[in-house]
This record gives sequence, C-alpha cells and structure tokens, in this order.
Amino acid sequence: MAYELDDSPSRQSRLTPLLPLLVVLVALLLIVQIWSLSRRGGMPSFALDPAAEPRPIAPAGELAADEKATIALFKQSSQSVVYITTAAARRDFGLNIEEIPRGSGSGFVWDEKGHIVTNFHVVENANRFKVTLADQSTWDAVAIGAAADKDLAVLRIDAPAARLKPLLVGTSADLEVGQKVFAIGNPFGLDQTLTTGIISGLGRQIQSRTNRTIDGVIQTDAAINPGNSGGPLLDSRGRLIGVNTAIYSPSGASAGIGFAIPVDTVQRMVPQVLKQGLVRRASLGALFLPDQSVRQQRIKGVVLGRIDPRGAAAKAGLRPSRVTADGDVLWGDVILAVDGQPVSTSEDLLSAIESHAVGETVKLTILRGLRSGQEETLEVEITLGAEP
Repeated sequence: MAYELDDSPSRQSRLTPLLPLLVVLVALLLIVQIWSLSRRGGMPSFALDPAAEPRPIAPAGELAADEKATIALFKQSSQSVVYITTAAARRDFGLNIEEIPRGSGSGFVWDEKGHIVTNFHVVENANRFKVTLADQSTWDAVAIGAAADKDLAVLRIDAPAARLKPLLVGTSADLEVGQKVFAIGNPFGLDQTLTTGIISGLGRQIQSRTNRTIDGVIQTDAAINPGNSGGPLLDSRGRLIGVNTAIYSPSGASAGIGFAIPVDTVQRMVPQVLKQGLVRRASLGALFLPDQSVRQQRIKGVVLGRIDPRGAAAKAGLRPSRVTADGDVLWGDVILAVDGQPVSTSEDLLSAIESHAVGETVKLTILRGLRSGQEETLEVEITLGAEP
C-alpha cells in the first residue's frame, strides 16, 4: 500500500490558525529558560548553598631566592629612576608664552647634586623639562649639556640631597652574553616599570641622532618600549651597566631586541658634560679622503686628506694628500691601525680615536709613500688634541 502526503488546500487551511499559537508557545518557553539561567548565573538549576563562603587562602610559603633578589633589586634601584617630560616654549600671536609638549622618557639620579642622566633624544628640541622622582615629587629641570654623538644628556634639578638616591654604578667591560639584566623605566608613561631578561649580544653598533656610530652597545631581550629611553639597564647586583636607548621593532613596540649604551661610555661622557657642558672629542686635526673614492682605488685603510697645521696630526709629522700643478695626486699617509687595531673606514678611525680622551697618546700604524715606489710602513705616536 502506498502512502502520500496530504498537502491539499483543505489540510493547509486547517493548520494555518495554529501557527501563531505555536510561535507564542515557543517564545514563552525561551523567555522562561533565559530568565531561569539569568537568575542562576547561567548555571544549571542545582540546589543553592546558603552557607557558601570564600575559599581559605593557602599558605604562601617562602618566595624563591631569585624572586626575593629581584624584589630587593627593584626596591633599591627604583628609588633612583625618574620620569622626564619635555616641552618647547614659544610665543603665540598675542605674545603670550605657551608650552608645546614634546614627549617623555626616563632617566636616573647620577649624584646628590641633582644631576639626572638620560638620552639626548629624550630632551632634544625641548627647552622646558620636568623631572618626577620616585617619591612622586616633580621638579623643574635645566639642561646642563649633552654628548649627542653618544645619545646622552644631563639635566639638573634643585632638589634636597635627602630626596636624591644616586644609582649604583658598575662596569660594562666584563659583561657576558647570557647574564641576567633588569630595566626600569616609564614605558608608555607607566612609571616605575620593571622588565627582566638577559644580555643577548655585546659589541653592537647603532647610530646616534647625529648619525655617528655608537660602539660597544649592549643588546638585551628585556622588554624596552617607548618611554624606557634614558632609563637604566642593571646587572643582578643592581648596578648600572647601560642606558636604554633604542629598540629594533618594525611595529614600534618591543620585539625582544633592545639596545643600551654601555656604562663605561657613560662614565667617560658624563663627567665631561658636567665640567664643560659638552664633550671635547679627541681629534687628529685632519680630514680624510672619502671612503668610497679610496675603495675605488683599491686602497686599504684611511687616507689623510687635509691636515690642520695646528692639529695633532701636523705636530706628529703626518703627511696630507695633495694635487700637483700637473693634476697628479700625491697620496698622503694611509692610517692602517690604531694601537694595533686595524681600521678600514673613516668611521672606524674616528671611533677608535674618540674612545680616548684629549691629551692621551695613541700609536698609529701608517703606510707612507703610497704608489710612489718607495712605500714604507711606520708606527707613529701621536698626542690627541681636541676637536675644534
């Protein structure tokens, strides 16, 4: 026997009046279910417990030794870290002075005289500075000077010595890849932020705002973000080993590659800024031929161009390059090494010279008589002068 669906008009007409009633019943069921769930926080309708109480707190026990050490380090070192805001003052059309915010960054207390060390790029293009200490007191600051080539600057605040906690200073000469480091600063304006990591690399090079190379830079994976600039990088004893200055990040946020200026560089630069307001860079008193031109001539080393007759190079008897009346080039002395360390570009040479102070003596290895048929290699001692 075969069965067929009854879809005749008469059957459909009988069902039509029932549809609204079915819709209303389903809606009521849904409303009741939603109300029931909301009353019970979305949980099934089990029996309630009128005697419910918070769970007892389990005993914490002792913190791990490394946790205690980190906490102690932060409590000690954070007292030395400051928050810096900058602005530029200008007159509007009504001759009223208004301040235009420039930015913010971090810094740290250098001594009890109120000197604050930070990055040059934190205070660049500003003439109004405010420094907030760890106790949340805020002070107007004045700029003492800068070592722009090393991205360092010094401010000063007129705060009582009792409020100033100078940071302990270490050395960057004996650092090892893999040792723990700690960064304290104000990323994104969040003051007194601690991040941890390790030294990921040593001897890196980065460019300063003046496009000069900063050598010996420390690479770390401790999170460094905008606002950390100028803050300290510390070793596990809470000693300053670097000044956080830059990050490598396509997005602008921390990508695990941060850079810090080594503290040994800071130790050379800051006293000069405090004494003179600037850094007197050591100099040979000479200009060099362009590296590209020298390479095209397949010459290795740095070729002396013009020499200041009053400078250190002239006093040591170094010879410049010159062009004869016939248009022939007489090559000057070629500097091959400084204190036994080879140099291949003018930047290499400048970095080697500027790692010394004015008045120090270095030994240059030079090639004299290039392409004259009478070439000779000499070692010349030269007492460094100051860059004019």
